[in-house]
Amino acid sequence: MNIDTLATSYSIELPDWIADELADVPDALGSYEERMRLVHRLAARNFREGSGGPFAAIVVESATGKIVSVGVNVVLKSGVSSAHAEVTALGLAQTRIGSWDLGGEGQPAHELVVNWRPCVQCYGATLWSGVRTLVVAGDGPELEEITTFDEGPMRDDWAPQFEARGIAVVQDVTRDEALAVFRDYREHVDAGGAVVYNARAAE
Repeated sequence: MNIDTLATSYSIELPDWIADELADVPDALGSYEERMRLVHRLAARNFREGSGGPFAAIVVESATGKIVSVGVNVVLKSGVSSAHAEVTALGLAQTRIGSWDLGGEGQPAHELVVNWRPCVQCYGATLWSGVRTLVVAGDGPELEEITTFDEGPMRDDWAPQFEARGIAVVQDVTRDEALAVFRDYREHVDAGGAVVYNARAAE
């Protein structure tokens, strides 16, 4: 086989508009609510820009609130189905610190802040990332009911599984604001403004 016939790399990059959204954001955000409101802001713009679904995430240093990375869902922009907000934020954070382990020796404790409980893919990505805390806006069927996204066969004990691995879980941080973004997204979809790219019913 000729290697020239194969793709040998791919990239996941943040959209250009992210710079505008971060221009007035301080380097550190002191509370869970402040961190999550940035996530909602990014998620709300993301789908309107056509980058991907209504999802965003940030990685911060837990003690200081220093922003290490931001991520949005760029599945549509990148053409890569795994380019979810959590994967993007975690990968960019690991690139920034130069390590696959965000909980490695000499590293401050990091946390992932995301606007809903991770899907099955991002569940695994978060488990193996080294973060010590996961902060979510909410959990439950509302995301799938509103947006029609398929989050996969997620286990009911997802939060205890994180806790068992030393990853604290903080839930229901500005939950209503997350649901408002999802409803706006659904209206956008119904008006023909966005593609729900994985809405395939289980056989």
